[in-house]
Amino acid sequence: MADASIALNRFGLGARPDESVPADPKGWLHRQLEAFEPQPAAIGAVPGREKVAGELADCYEQQRMLRQQGITRRRPAAAPGAALPSGAVAAPLPGAPAEGAATAMQMAPGAPPAPAAPPIQGNPAMAARRVAGQEMRQDYVDHVGARIDAALLSPTPFADRLAHFWANHFAVSIDKLQVIGLAGPLEFEAIRPHLMGKFGDMVNAVERHPAMLLYLDQAVSIGPNSTAGQFAQRRPRPGGNKLGLNENLAREIMELHTLGVRSVYTQADVTEFARALTGWTVSGIGRGPGARMAGTDGRPGEFVFAERLHEPGERTIIGRRYGQGGERQAQAVLDTLATHPATAQHIATKLARHFAGDTPPPALVARLQASFLKTGGDLPSLYRVLIDSPECWTPAPVKFKTPWEWSVSTYRALGLKQVQPLAGVGLLNQLGQPTWKPGSPAGYDDIAASWAGPDALLRRVEAAERFATRAGAQVDARSLAPKLFPAALTPATEQALARAESPGQGLALLLVSPEMLRR
Repeated sequence: MADASIALNRFGLGARPDESVPADPKGWLHRQLEAFEPQPAAIGAVPGREKVAGELADCYEQQRMLRQQGITRRRPAAAPGAALPSGAVAAPLPGAPAEGAATAMQMAPGAPPAPAAPPIQGNPAMAARRVAGQEMRQDYVDHVGARIDAALLSPTPFADRLAHFWANHFAVSIDKLQVIGLAGPLEFEAIRPHLMGKFGDMVNAVERHPAMLLYLDQAVSIGPNSTAGQFAQRRPRPGGNKLGLNENLAREIMELHTLGVRSVYTQADVTEFARALTGWTVSGIGRGPGARMAGTDGRPGEFVFAERLHEPGERTIIGRRYGQGGERQAQAVLDTLATHPATAQHIATKLARHFAGDTPPPALVARLQASFLKTGGDLPSLYRVLIDSPECWTPAPVKFKTPWEWSVSTYRALGLKQVQPLAGVGLLNQLGQPTWKPGSPAGYDDIAASWAGPDALLRRVEAAERFATRAGAQVDARSLAPKLFPAALTPATEQALARAESPGQGLALLLVSPEMLRR
């Protein structure tokens, strides 16, 4: 691969036929660090946390009122044609793969919305939940569409790739109802604005965002010796269910977000950190006794510190004592973790893997780690190390594209400037990487073994054929290919395109060529 092709495809998101090839590839990448726009028009136009949190708050309030009225038990099924509770319609949650013809319909750019699911019967509380789910599903679809559209026309595709990298590093999953409409705002509000700042600032923004606090159950964590915890001990819950400490957020911050798995911390450190984090919660959209006991005020979706939930006392974590009180205690721990040498190694390894191959080159990891420690986690300094490192510019492809990367680079290759949101959702579902749905806090894998299986390749071939069918004779793959991969096409690919029996076949071959599948 020539340097220009590496800059466009390995560092960027894939070339567009209507954009010029960078004459100075490294300079082009460096300039993007200054020109990055955290909130382009596509992202600025979609709902933020305020709207989504308001929908959740309304749902919970409606359910609470129904419980008070004693009508949450399931009623007998309504007779055909009988009236349903206002707005009671069911919609499939995002991320669930469509089937058959519906999948093909959603995948096509400009596809119409999927047909509505049948109405639910009987339970008003469930109806309220389903209505809220439908609203948040639409928010999710809009967020995915905005993410794709921003990537299609970005003048700083290297920076946008980095935003996608960090969103997967700080992963949440829309498997949980509360997160469906908040996963996009986490990326747009907590990651993109801090992309060119300090790693510690990004960590703090992410861990305080409602998507993370709700996804990892921090909003229901109660210190056993806190005011709320002591009250709960005096008033046992029906069925013997106990309220108490939840370690999910503390564990994932240490294991995934900062220090790295099996590094310098112990289980005792996780527990102590979880105690320090008690009281970090979300205003207006918490659920259950813990939320009621928190006594929090503020607009739905705002980060709040609930003193009544906080476990009092000093903490000792990884050999360091934290005597701060209240919110400042967990804040001090986060500040330490964000600049720890183990964090530097963890982040350096992941960045090297993303840009230089599934087996990160040790020398590159060492340079990134040194930069992290020297600058206190300054992110643009890390990005400059990547740009200037020879390991990232090896001619042979070093990475197999994930479904997200392949989809975006395909859209860009076709010159699309906008994608119908449901079409984007459907394509990524069909290819096996639903946006913001990795299934675990670890995020999606960043190695070829997870994406290069026979079934996964077949799905890309099928998608490529559909794109080629829609394009018809409008796209000449033989003239398009050199624009996408300047001075980087292999003789085998050139020969395959020359022998194509039709423009459509040529385009389909180009979209699943080694050059398009790898970067």
